[in-house]
Amino acid sequence: MKAMVLVRAAPVEERPLVAEDRREKEPGPDEVSIDVEACAVCRTDVHIAEGEVPARLPIVPGHQAAGRIAKVGVHVEGFREGDRVGVGWMASACGTCSFCRGGRENLCEEATFTGRDRDGGFAETMTARSEWVYRLPEGFSAAEAAPLLCAGIIGYRSLRLSGIEPGGRLGLFGFGASAHLAIQVALDWRCEVFVFTRQEEHRQRALEMGAVWAGGAEDDPGALLDAAVTFAPAGAVVPAALSRLSRGGTLAINAIHMSPIPSFPYEKLSGERVLRSVMNYTRVDGDEFLALAERIPIRPAAELYPLAEANAALLSVKAAAVRGAAVLATR
Repeated sequence: MKAMVLVRAAPVEERPLVAEDRREKEPGPDEVSIDVEACAVCRTDVHIAEGEVPARLPIVPGHQAAGRIAKVGVHVEGFREGDRVGVGWMASACGTCSFCRGGRENLCEEATFTGRDRDGGFAETMTARSEWVYRLPEGFSAAEAAPLLCAGIIGYRSLRLSGIEPGGRLGLFGFGASAHLAIQVALDWRCEVFVFTRQEEHRQRALEMGAVWAGGAEDDPGALLDAAVTFAPAGAVVPAALSRLSRGGTLAINAIHMSPIPSFPYEKLSGERVLRSVMNYTRVDGDEFLALAERIPIRPAAELYPLAEANAALLSVKAAAVRGAAVLATR
């Protein structure tokens, strides 16, 4: 099978992924093997490729993979060959620590991650632990479903952790793969959505999707926000976003890697404003979001690349030059 492999970390401008022909892995007793049809490309894949997020090397990146089950391990229940499924960022958790027992497996210190600790979806086939495999929502092609599996789920968790209530004023800072899905959830919750992003094209896209206002992080939307989520991996956005929050509002930071947050006056945080990070997601988040995506229905925007052009897709994601999500068509 064909795969794009990261052998050594390097700037994506140097095209660090290498095409390889590999023998297909057999699934373990608690695993399934998946014929990957599409895999969305995440900014985390860029961080891994460039060494900003440490990974086991060599590694096949990609943690938003959608396809069909090819083989089922002997201990697997609930799945069979041919089922339409997807795999996201979380690959495993220990199941026994206080976090796992308390329903916060996203914080497990022994967690492993797809495309970082075990080979991911930048390939024609992959294996995954069955308990971390999701059934794809009805009515979605593999290319449409793939961005839901990380960008969508983590965006949904970010909205929940921001504490936004139906009908509230929500700020989204950055408008890429995750935010263009999160806005569809927020609009279903009847929120007023204010989008802060550098690129005029992304501002227009946000307005077309239903945002009531779009501008830059330095611009004043004329209203204070009840909650906000930052999607841009730029620490400088945090003080700007805090300054737009009303008293008692929460700013959720959706980033696995980010530049340093500059110092800011306490007044930006006072008034019981809350600043919190978002780390991974739980299986409950995934189940809830995928059900919601089917009900709304959420419609991801996907720009397709052939598997062999995975380096070009990484470049586009790094440059924020993608309208929606970059997706590798692996078959």
